[in-house]
Amino acid sequence: MNKVGFLTIGQSPRLDITPTFKEIFHKDIEIVERGALDSLNEAQLLSVIVRNEKNICASRLRDGRSIILSRRKLLPLLQNELLKLEQAVDMVVVLSTDDLPTLTCGKPVFYPNRIVTQAVSAMAEKPKIGLIIPLDEQRRSKLKKWQEVSDDITVAVASPYDYGNFKEAARYLKDYRVDLIILDCMGYNDEHRQFVRTESGIFTILPRTLVARMVLEYL
Repeated sequence: MNKVGFLTIGQSPRLDITPTFKEIFHKDIEIVERGALDSLNEAQLLSVIVRNEKNICASRLRDGRSIILSRRKLLPLLQNELLKLEQAVDMVVVLSTDDLPTLTCGKPVFYPNRIVTQAVSAMAEKPKIGLIIPLDEQRRSKLKKWQEVSDDITVAVASPYDYGNFKEAARYLKDYRVDLIILDCMGYNDEHRQFVRTESGIFTILPRTLVARMVLEYL
């Protein structure tokens, strides 16, 4: 049986994400999860919450709460949990579309941000891209990630964790007549995708399903 490791930047298990992968994977694939914040207690969690920093990430705790993290403090925690995870799996999927530095691992690692940007690059030359992102503070880093794919990028904000206004985001991007919309976070689900697609009438990409199919193809 193949074992796939899921490494989240929040806490595991990610009960909001793994069902999507299980629907696409077949029964002979086992999922093993670890999170960057798994070893931290409540007091230690406060130390990684963002404090007026530009480089931030958004994720979810196992109790459903959302959390905004300092990327600087997050990376060592991710690496520590990855070293534990690689001992138990055949490959690892990082459950984040953020442009994270390459982590050290003895097993193959899939980075969703690379999968999604390369897929869009293959679809069209310099498309007009609409991004929906969780936090306005991520705008700068998200634009930097996509600048090699497109010269025309419009950003809307709607968090998958805190009841974001997806109707407003979808209509905003529709008004800008983008060619396609990308829900740029692994926290978005198929309901979000269907809603944005219906409201905007524009082809909408959900990273988690794209990544799941790529991993299945690899296996």
